[in-house]
Amino acid sequence: MKRILILGGSGFIGNSLYKELYPYFDTHATYLTENPFYEKNQKFHQFDVERESLSILLENLRPNIIISALRGNFDAQIHAHFEIIDYLQRNTRTKLIFLSSANVFDAFTNYPSYEYDKTLSQSIYGRFKIKIENALLRLPNNKYVIARLPMVYGANSPRVNEIKRQLKENEAIEVFANVVVNATSETKLTQQLHYIINRNRQGVFHLGSNDLIHHNDLITEICEALGEKKPLLKNVYDSNFDRFLAVVPKDNLLPRNLQISIQEVVSSSLVS
Repeated sequence: MKRILILGGSGFIGNSLYKELYPYFDTHATYLTENPFYEKNQKFHQFDVERESLSILLENLRPNIIISALRGNFDAQIHAHFEIIDYLQRNTRTKLIFLSSANVFDAFTNYPSYEYDKTLSQSIYGRFKIKIENALLRLPNNKYVIARLPMVYGANSPRVNEIKRQLKENEAIEVFANVVVNATSETKLTQQLHYIINRNRQGVFHLGSNDLIHHNDLITEICEALGEKKPLLKNVYDSNFDRFLAVVPKDNLLPRNLQISIQEVVSSSLVS
């Protein structure tokens, strides 16, 4: 049985992945903040990326697959990923699945981005993700998966929970009227990554919806699905023209049942 280590297993995406994978694999995960549930679960390991070396945990667990859903200090994360790369080079049967972001393309505004487009970012976050991606791309293809994610929604996602709070308190929801995006749901994302693991896929994947939508229209549709036909929106304009921030799958397509549309993303906001 494959042994999987999810870094950031107490976060929204990391924990969703743990729930998806643990019935099928020997799945371990890390958490940061003390929590009785995690402390009692022998598959969870406390790890502070800013204070501890990851190499000890890797040598103890010897995972076949490492999934990085880490959050926190960028410099500490970069150091941890270089420790992982060193481990990958010494252990031939281990692979890293790195959860990256659409922000690696945020300097390109005129079109959506595909798997093998050149990365370029104006944001600190995007440049941080690019630095790790570039280090991975120097490895043999069978040692990594780079999974670039758009915005992730779902009934219990932080984004949808915040929208619910804002609707309840009649607070204006900030939307970007001129930004064209794609998106995904937490459920579909975990299914996609499960498939990638099962089929031993490698390379770069864009795990966003096949279709695009303006950000303000996406939020409006989610609000309508939640029962609010006229949400209070605050339009934010950072350009006079449409700009794209979308990671669209083209070269590394997954099976049709693992692809997702914007309508499915909206529907996912209602279903736990």
